[in-house]
Amino acid sequence: MTTATPSRTPAAAPDLPRSRPRLDWRLRFAALSLIWGFSFLLIKVGTDGFAPFQVTLGRLVFGTAVLAAAMAVKRERLPRGARTWGHLTVAAFLLNALPFSLFAYSELTIPSTLAGICNATSPLWGMALSMVALSEDRPTRVRVAGLGIGFIGVLTVLGAWQGFHGLDAKGTAMALLASLSYPIGWIYVRRTLAGNGSSHLSLTGAQLLLATVQLAIVTPLFTSFPARFSLLPLLAVVALGALGTGLAVLIQYGLVAEVGPTTAQMVTYFIPVIATAAGVAVLGESLDWSTPVGAVIVLAGAALTQVKRGS
Repeated sequence: MTTATPSRTPAAAPDLPRSRPRLDWRLRFAALSLIWGFSFLLIKVGTDGFAPFQVTLGRLVFGTAVLAAAMAVKRERLPRGARTWGHLTVAAFLLNALPFSLFAYSELTIPSTLAGICNATSPLWGMALSMVALSEDRPTRVRVAGLGIGFIGVLTVLGAWQGFHGLDAKGTAMALLASLSYPIGWIYVRRTLAGNGSSHLSLTGAQLLLATVQLAIVTPLFTSFPARFSLLPLLAVVALGALGTGLAVLIQYGLVAEVGPTTAQMVTYFIPVIATAAGVAVLGESLDWSTPVGAVIVLAGAALTQVKRGS
């Protein structure tokens, strides 16, 4: 979902008021990094008590509730027009319903640390896709080099020289597919909803609402109602939705409006670091040398793909 970060894409350019924020942007930047970095830990904890689709549905319900409250405070209305709602339905699937569900399913079999690092590959996928889909976004040698370096980092994380020994291929593929879904969604949004006229908050609120409806339809078909509600997984799902989806998006809006998307997107490079630290420290997940080394290479490559022509 994002012009600001590869892991959470808004539907259009922000149009927030320029009033002086109460908190320094650096503090909000740090808070956003922590919230999104811990999201992978929360997914893992949530799947201990609920099916992946249920975790995703809960995440979307609580995230939508936060945005609905923000819209009510700002007296924002949902966008109008069947065409807009049709495009938002596709965006909701590509940017919310699909990747959120894939990450939840992936963490049944892979550690949250690996899921967080897979998430950092979104800029690499985005760069590769933009070469084909966006004629105005011509690659440079630096950006192409970044793409190659980034995927070397992915192979390092996955331990390619060991034949991917000990790696759950299905779970890892799901996490990488989730990361690929984001840039596909960004390109779709850029082509269909740019200059729509509705506010950023209105479009994203509608997008989350549609994703919630999609999961509300799918979840009962593939899961049964939980026999009991364990407290810790329930709290994890609530935090994942209210903080990791709802509040985080609102913080992101303010950052993009105040410091611009280039600075705001730097949060992307802190997410896998925090996800890895949280997974190791809180969940006791193991960490081979190849994971942090590969993550650094992935992030270096991702950073190079964001270098603009003439920079």
